[in-house]
This record gives sequence, structure tokens and C-alpha cells, in this order.
Amino acid sequence: MRLPRWAGTLAAKSAAFITVMCCALAALLGVLVHVSVTDQTVAQARDQALSRLADATADFQAGDALGRDAGVDPYGLPPRLRTLALAGDRGTMVSDADGRPTMWAAGPADRDRVLAVAVDYSQQAHTIAALDHSILWSSALAIGATLLVGAFAVTSVTRRLQGTAQVARRISAGDLDARVDDPRTKDPSRPQDEVAAVAAALDGMAASLQGKLLSEQRFTADVAHELRTPLTGLHAAAELLPPGRPTELVRDRVAALRTLTEDLLEISRLDTGRERLETDAEALGALAERVVRASGTETEVKVVRDVWVETDRRRLERVLGNLVANAHRHGRGPVVLTVEGKEVTVRDHGGGFPEYLVAHGPQRFRTEGGTKGHGLGLTIAVGQAEVLGARLSFANAVDGGAVATLTLP
Repeated sequence: MRLPRWAGTLAAKSAAFITVMCCALAALLGVLVHVSVTDQTVAQARDQALSRLADATADFQAGDALGRDAGVDPYGLPPRLRTLALAGDRGTMVSDADGRPTMWAAGPADRDRVLAVAVDYSQQAHTIAALDHSILWSSALAIGATLLVGAFAVTSVTRRLQGTAQVARRISAGDLDARVDDPRTKDPSRPQDEVAAVAAALDGMAASLQGKLLSEQRFTADVAHELRTPLTGLHAAAELLPPGRPTELVRDRVAALRTLTEDLLEISRLDTGRERLETDAEALGALAERVVRASGTETEVKVVRDVWVETDRRRLERVLGNLVANAHRHGRGPVVLTVEGKEVTVRDHGGGFPEYLVAHGPQRFRTEGGTKGHGLGLTIAVGQAEVLGARLSFANAVDGGAVATLTLP
């Protein structure tokens, strides 16, 4: 049987552990107290019964009348005690007589008769029962108080752990400014526990990661900016070259380098998170057809259900254009762009997306399977989709081919 999800939490495990330990300790102490008091009470009652039996034996041997609580072969005498007395020994036993707890003491009277004394054991039995009741109630109160104190202590720890986990999730989602800021890590005079150590390590990791990413973003932006000026001059010089195959090759490489530089600049702007939307009402079907015409590719457009959306036209065209270009560059035809409400799907019939891309999304400067490119087109598409507030997902069709789905807000 599967346990519920809450059973795996630290609070539930701590409560179960505290409860088990408290119950075990209460049971142990209760048994010890019960045995000790019972032994003492029974010993006192036994001594009293044996003392009265000795007096009754003296009276019987002297021929005097026996007391009210003594008799020969009295009714209700336990058979085991009678057998013991007939064997010539003396003994005691607690049993019920007329529905009341009784301490019996018996010994031999003559050859085939037994002299016995019955002492009322009701008060002692009531004392032991009251003691057991008190032990149960005090144990329950002690367990409840311990659980409350333990729950308060554990909850304070789990609350801090949950806060740390929430900050870690925010960091993994891209919020590199998120910090735990545990007050214990800022005051060296306060005792440092393990949770504070984890919080300090997470804050340090986030700060280091943020610094490295900012350095990378600045480096990318600086490199792209520095390349624009020489590339502009190189492009102008290439246009002055005489016609021929070498000139075509130079112009083609210069154009590819300029495209790469512009992509790097766009990625650096997206990384800063300062992009702003310029929204307007757009018919999604007409916008998709316009993107396909501008791409100059043989892409089929299917408008299942057209809608008007409030979006940034330039950014949406950039996303769809990159998806269409990627489908033609890395997949095989036919390429189909489908508009169904606020969901736009671009599908090819090639070998599909790599497993890493489906699982973790596109990664810049990473391609597999011998394909050409830098992995920037899909990276830009994902970044622009985030600016639009849309969700861009990647999957592989069951019958083959890559499927990119853009869901607008």
C-alpha cells in the first residue's frame, strides 16, 4: 500500500517518532510503577493475611472459637490453595469471593482439612486500579505536551526548510535575485544550525551563479557590439568585389556572420529581462500566413480556428519565423503550421528533436546529429515567447517529426 504524500514530510515523520518514543517511555515507566506498587501492596496484604492465619491456627489448636474471617474448609477457597495446604504448606492467593477481591491465606488444620483466612482486598485493588488510571492519564497528557512542543520545534525547522526550497525553485526558474536571507547567517553571535548552513550555501551559490551569468551576458553583448563595426565594413568591402564564385562565398560567410552577431545581440537583450511589449490586436491566422510568405519556404498553413489576440506583432513574427526556419533547416517536408485558437503548432516530418531538447529545452551553441547551426534560433524563440507571456514546448510526434507548440496567453 502506498502511503499518502503527507506521510513523507519531515513533520509527519518527527510526529510519528516522538509519539512512538513517548508511548514506549510511558509504557515502560507505567509498567515499572505498576509492578513496584502492586508488589508492595500484595506483600502488605500477604503479611496481614499470614498474621491472621497464624492467630487463627493458634485459636484452632487451643480449641477457641475462630474469628469471623477464618474458617475450616471455607466456601470460595481457591482449589490450588487448598491443594497446597493439604500438602502441609502455607500459602496466599488473591481471588474473588462473592464478587469482591479477597486475599486468602491457608494452611493445614488436620489430616484432610484446611484452615483458611479471608482478608478483604477491595481497597488495595481499588488503589492499584486508580494508580493505573492515573498512569494512563498522565502518560496521555505527557505525550500530548511533548507532541505540542515537538511540533512547534519541528514546524519552525520545516518552515525554514520550505522557505529555502522555495527560493531554490525561484532560482532554478531564472530569478537569480532570490535569496533566503536567514537572519542567523547575518549574526555570528547566534548559534548556527544546519538549516542556516544550507541557506548560507544556497545564497552563496545563487550569488556566484548570478555573477557568472552576468559576466557571460556582458561578454556576449560586448563581443556582438564590437563585431558589428568591422562586419559592416567587411560587408561593404564584399559588395565591391568583382562577380565570381569567390565573391559569392565571401558574401555568404559575411552574411552568416552578421546574422550570428545580430542573434547574439538579441539574446543579450533578452537575458537582461528589460524587453517591453508593444501590443496590438492581431488576427492570428493572417499573421501566420504573413510569416510563411516572408520566409519564402514551402510551408502549409492550416487555420482550424482563427482568433484575435493582443500581442506584440514583431516578437510573435520572430518566434514563428524561427520555428518555421528551424523546421526546414533541420527537419524534412512537408512542414505544416497550424492555427487552432490561441495555439500555434509547427510540425515537420524529419527525425524529430534531440532528446536533450525535448527534456530541457534548447541550449545555445548545442546541436546534435550532424546538423548545422548554433542553436540560437530556438533559444531566441523561447526568450521572445517568455516576453510575450506565452509557453513554447517541444515534442516529437508518434509517427515521426518534430512538433513545436506555441500557446499564447
